[in-house]
Amino acid sequence: MVSFKSAFGLGGDKEYAEELNSGQKGMQYEDLALKFLLAQGLTLLGRNFNCKCGELDLIMAEKGALVIVEVRYRKNDRYGSALESVTRTKQARIIAATKYYIVTHKIDQPIRFDVVAITANNPPDWIKNAF
Repeated sequence: MVSFKSAFGLGGDKEYAEELNSGQKGMQYEDLALKFLLAQGLTLLGRNFNCKCGELDLIMAEKGALVIVEVRYRKNDRYGSALESVTRTKQARIIAATKYYIVTHKIDQPIRFDVVAITANNPPDWIKNAF
């Protein structure tokens, strides 16, 4: 049986995952989420947009809407799920960064906030209109 990560060419070996630092692991799971969303028909506009307000993991488009995607990974649910880690404070930072992005890029289209939550080797859980 092939794991979800292996199917998308993102490794999957326990040894491989342990060699990565947290920033590399974050990029690995953002890559996994990106490949998953591209397979669902979304288009990538940008990634890892940083400003003083915060960071936007993935900036995508779907059917005329700007889709801001927060990617969250948890090794297990011991301290809460990946989805639960998107707190009100985190949401506020994402919204503030999005406001800055739409002003600086002169965006005038509907906006949607999605979360891709990944726990262990399970397939991504894609929550549209998460907040």
